[in-house]
Amino acid sequence: MLVRQAAAGDWAALRPALADHTGDADGTELTRLTAMVAEQAGVEEWTARALADAPDDTLALLLSGARHVNWGWEARSKAQAKYVSEDQWKTFHQRLDVAEAQLLEVAEREPTWLAPWYFLQISARGISLGPDVATCRFEAAVRRSPGHPASHRQRLQQLCQKWGGSHEEMHAFARTAMLAAPEGSPLGELVALAHLEHWLSLSDGEDQDYLSSPAVVASLQEAAFRSVLHPDFVPARGWQGSFNTFAMAFSMADQPKTARLLFDALDGMVTEAPWHYLSGDPVKAFTRHRDRCAAAY
Repeated sequence: MLVRQAAAGDWAALRPALADHTGDADGTELTRLTAMVAEQAGVEEWTARALADAPDDTLALLLSGARHVNWGWEARSKAQAKYVSEDQWKTFHQRLDVAEAQLLEVAEREPTWLAPWYFLQISARGISLGPDVATCRFEAAVRRSPGHPASHRQRLQQLCQKWGGSHEEMHAFARTAMLAAPEGSPLGELVALAHLEHWLSLSDGEDQDYLSSPAVVASLQEAAFRSVLHPDFVPARGWQGSFNTFAMAFSMADQPKTARLLFDALDGMVTEAPWHYLSGDPVKAFTRHRDRCAAAY
């Protein structure tokens, strides 16, 4: 419904759905809905009109800022930095500059909201505001929602080697966050994500050796059975993403038995990430690995 309203530019119909969640204690649903709407093309056009009509509408400002974050990354593309043109970089920074100004204004108007701090983590990484700013923004997000998985994923990205961090920082953050959370928390997924990011950075041959090494397999087993495979795990909205992450990690690590537990629980529910790392078609990648793991037993 929200996606259709966003595509139609029907702010009058869409706004109440967002407003219903402005008073939520942790802010996660407003953040999720804003992120979903901000992915839709054209949102930047009608939010600009909405703000022209009502400059004090903080929800419209939030959505515009979030959209400018996504819109900026669309201009940059997913290509490696060396393949991004000068014009793409210029547009990328222009859009993120708008996002920064708008989201910081939202944060000032509504100091309890999680949403602006979630998106400000992404814009800070894009325009390279540095580790101190990135840390402050993550801390601001988790003060408002301590266990917010999406904010933790953004922090993990910030600490990746490709964004100026290191494998050591990334793995330390993932494990520390997992251990600090209660057993059954989805934050154990961070450990699997960190191993997949490390795998991506390695050359052919080295990558497979890394994922299938005894230390990494043990780390993945600990994380899975402390989080998504723990008896206290309660599937919440988005649980499929965590299961897909672990399923891919275990399959790539040549652990079909554990991978099959996750594939069976998913029952065909595929998420784009992390399967997009393997091919242009996540469904084909998921199916290939699921069938291979099923055939092993």
